Amino acid sequence: MSATEVNTKLVCCQVLAGLMLASFAVAGNAQTKQSGLDFERAGKPIVAEPVDKQIDAALKAVSAATIKANIEKLVSFNNRSTLSSTETDLAPGTGIIAASEWVESQFKAYSAACGGCLEVKVDDFVEQPPTGAAAARSRITKPTRLRNVYAILRGTDPVASKRMYLVTGHYDTRETNVMETHSFAPGANDDSSGTAVSMEAARVLSGHKFPATLVFLCVAGEEQGLNGSKHLAQLAKKEGWQLEGVLNNDIVGGDTTPGDTLQSKTRVRVFSQGILPTAPAAEITQQLSLGLDNDSPSRELAREVLDVDRTYFAKNAAVVKPGQMKPLLSVMELRLDRYLRGGDHSSFSNEGFAAVRFTEWRENFNHQHQHVRTENGIEYGDLLKFDDFNYIAQVARLNMATMATLADAPGIPQKVAMLTANLDNDSIIKWEPPAAASGPVHYEIVWREMDANDWQYSADAAKFGYTDASKTATVPVSKDNVFFGVRACNAMGQCSQAVTPIPERRQPPAR
Repeated sequence: MSATEVNTKLVCCQVLAGLMLASFAVAGNAQTKQSGLDFERAGKPIVAEPVDKQIDAALKAVSAATIKANIEKLVSFNNRSTLSSTETDLAPGTGIIAASEWVESQFKAYSAACGGCLEVKVDDFVEQPPTGAAAARSRITKPTRLRNVYAILRGTDPVASKRMYLVTGHYDTRETNVMETHSFAPGANDDSSGTAVSMEAARVLSGHKFPATLVFLCVAGEEQGLNGSKHLAQLAKKEGWQLEGVLNNDIVGGDTTPGDTLQSKTRVRVFSQGILPTAPAAEITQQLSLGLDNDSPSRELAREVLDVDRTYFAKNAAVVKPGQMKPLLSVMELRLDRYLRGGDHSSFSNEGFAAVRFTEWRENFNHQHQHVRTENGIEYGDLLKFDDFNYIAQVARLNMATMATLADAPGIPQKVAMLTANLDNDSIIKWEPPAAASGPVHYEIVWREMDANDWQYSADAAKFGYTDASKTATVPVSKDNVFFGVRACNAMGQCSQAVTPIPERRQPPAR
């Protein structure tokens, strides 16, 4: 047999073998598709919620120019150190008290524009220096006045208005010496950018109506130890606010440094608390044993941000005309905050409120907590020229879309539990309606594989036998292979953040 004949037969054999393997693969795929895994067959892949016309209109009204003007004004106060409230020799129109009064005046102007729709309030208090060992580490060394300025847009529904959603940023600044009160400390990014997000959200959303209540907050004392947010969070707890979500914006300026090619203007980080260290020991033990350290209320709020992102930003079509701005990808960070840093969301998390922090993708530390100067050709200082106002506008839109979606949705389901009396491959989940829902409510059950971070699948709870009377759904998916959540949705398809079921040992209801 010639070499040519050998090669010809070899090629023919290879082709035949390839065809046989392909046929086996097709058969195998068909079998897999037919049988499927339980978590794949029970629901459908998560899809974006429908775009709400009112929210879409609000997002299009966000102005990068207005955001820039507000940040320019904040920078003009020279040094907004919280400690400057104790100084008597500041130039007129400078310092943190003057800045707080300006923020208050802006909130009042927004309220006047909507016919008095905003309740503008000031949480004005004196922070006392600590005593004992803590005194040596404290950045508050004498009684110091702090002013948290906020505006409340009450919900239109008498029941749903009890629910509240809050956006915040801190308006105080610092330079290298955190105790310095006179040197120029512009804080254009840290955190005029976050303050501008809260202010722009108030300006735009006050022109719309929502069933639940929205709160727009600007706090002081962040650089001194989260003093302002801690006081406001404790006030919310004391007054019984039904606060179901807190969105903290800190360093969302999209730092733009010449020559930096690693910054991303299409990403924003979303940090959140996992297991709360102050929770009862038995609760922490249970969460760790079940692997639920990634399903705290704050983590579920972060997943809601990702869900809203899919609706309004993933393809960018619903926000603006193509070509005007880039999409914004929310990246869920599985830690409370960055290394060696902290933020105001932790003050709310510590009081039991779900809270997240938004921060730009890549920080330039030469432009944070720095005395303004140039050394060896490197420019230091948190200056206005390093802010990207279009990026800040996008972050503002993401905050607003999240707040508005949650305000429209029915609120979170209550007392969500997984019944675990029997050893079986079903998952029996029960829950109670949201505490302050009004109008028709239906429920979605969502789940994800154990190595996934975001929800992957969903199905209407009615598919699994849920009724308003039974309050129980039996899902044909093994609870040992996925993480579950339950969320409440309105007729439009807008849903709350999910709630993870906690095990409950009792007999399931008769079926």
